[in-house]
Amino acid sequence: MKKNLIIATLIGVGLLLWLASGLFSAGPEPTLDTKTVALADQEHDLPRVRVRQFNAEQRTLTRILRGKTASKRMAKVSAETTGRVVARPVERGDRVKEGALLCELAVNDREASVLEAESALSQAEIEYRGALELQDKNLLSKIRIAQVAAELESARAGLARQKLNLERTRIVAPFDGVIETLHMDVGDLASVGAPCATLIDLDPLLISANVSERDINYVSLGGSVTARTSTNEKLTGKVTFVGSVSDEITRTYPVEITVPNSDYRLRAGLTTVASVETETVLAHRVSPALFTLNDAGLVGLRAVDRDSRVVFHPVTIVEDAADGAWVTGLPGVVRLITVGHEFVSSGQEVEALDESVAPATASLL
Repeated sequence: MKKNLIIATLIGVGLLLWLASGLFSAGPEPTLDTKTVALADQEHDLPRVRVRQFNAEQRTLTRILRGKTASKRMAKVSAETTGRVVARPVERGDRVKEGALLCELAVNDREASVLEAESALSQAEIEYRGALELQDKNLLSKIRIAQVAAELESARAGLARQKLNLERTRIVAPFDGVIETLHMDVGDLASVGAPCATLIDLDPLLISANVSERDINYVSLGGSVTARTSTNEKLTGKVTFVGSVSDEITRTYPVEITVPNSDYRLRAGLTTVASVETETVLAHRVSPALFTLNDAGLVGLRAVDRDSRVVFHPVTIVEDAADGAWVTGLPGVVRLITVGHEFVSSGQEVEALDESVAPATASLL
């Protein structure tokens, strides 16, 4: 046991002497190559970053609106008199012109009433001419002349009333459109106000959308619009209405876009996504990966100025496209830090390596 302790003690003393020898031994004399490397390291104390030059471009900004197609107008064409339906020459889906017959009611005695009114008018005209002749001979008073004139006007009004009542047996289209719904068939008894057919006007077609408070100032009358429907049909049109009062619940404003549809190919009720052109600005297209925050929490980009110092530029994102984000707030020509922007701060001097000349494998920082 004592022998083992002595051996362990000797081994420990030997290790201590070996470690102490390294502390007091002088290192090798620096050579010319090692001195050159040291000087080079001192010259490259500045952090390295990679930069790229970005130039401002004119960009027409757009706002995305989501809505649906709708008919410009729709009317339930109703009867204005009573009668039994004797004809209905249209079917659902038919396109009709203004004035086309939709439903026809039985005439009954309306034609006879027109003939009676015409006879009464003829009699009133004869009496009026005779009264004028008597007036010229001073054989008729002015009171009687006035009465005869009133009877003539009454006869004319009666004839117009009977003709109008006869015309009302024909229920016609008030505008060009397509028959969406039929409410009567031959044999039905129509009453005043009973609908004959529902007529919708699809040319032009409307896109109804709602715009948020944030974007409403960017939408103006006459603005060009491109849209795509849920059936993958591309539409082009213009903004024809912008609401002035927001919805109390959603706080959005109604907007209408008018789209030509002369062939009635497009239908109402299709979901659409529309892009409305708003304004043209000078902007830069950058990768979202370059965005950073400063100490105040502002979103921006770090660049390098002429003195090789880092500059922070707050930016406004005006459009987020598939090929990058478009921003404003940068100088027209700017050198943005594309690699290493996370590790430098404003005012710091850096060594900027241009992407066009710097090798991809160059070490940074």
